[in-house]
Amino acid sequence: MKPIKIINATGLACPQPVVLTRQAIESNDYVRVIVDNDTALENVKRLGAKLGCNVKCEAGADGNYEIDLTRKPDAALPKEDFVPSCTTATAQTGPFVIVFSEDKMGRGNDELGAVLVRAFLHTIAGQPEKPDVMIFYNTGVKLVLRESEVLDDLKELAAAGVEILVCGTCLNYFEANDKLSVGIVSNMYDIAGTMSKAGRLINP
Repeated sequence: MKPIKIINATGLACPQPVVLTRQAIESNDYVRVIVDNDTALENVKRLGAKLGCNVKCEAGADGNYEIDLTRKPDAALPKEDFVPSCTTATAQTGPFVIVFSEDKMGRGNDELGAVLVRAFLHTIAGQPEKPDVMIFYNTGVKLVLRESEVLDDLKELAAAGVEILVCGTCLNYFEANDKLSVGIVSNMYDIAGTMSKAGRLINP
């Protein structure tokens, strides 16, 4: 059996655990990643699955998690391209991405902005062409929390196949991990990669 590459990612801020894990998997068949929080655990597990690895995890007595990633013999690492193309033809083939960096729409009156973002999401949920991915970060994560007034529309979009990525660092900052009601906890590695490859990118 080939030796295991051990990555100690405890104490590292997002997206460092994911970045280090991908780098290790590129040159090792067996990788063990040690993390110290639930967000990093879910991100590394999801990355391992995306890269074609068998994933096993175990909680240690010290409160850390050990995630064992074993590359499948026929797994080929997907290429990540962070350089956006300037050609129209390539841009049109990328995913349709909507980014919410705030819990309101536009600048000026916050109350009006909240009304507008509700109307925007309701319209998106009702139209035939839906986005491929929706990203929520900074105060935008408040839209996916339990008390959000747009949850019904977001859940309808998720049920229709829209991928909803929620910034884990932002959830931690607002101490709202236990209030997440729709979408998956993501990281800046995935968010930056998705935005850079978007054919259409909207930030309402």
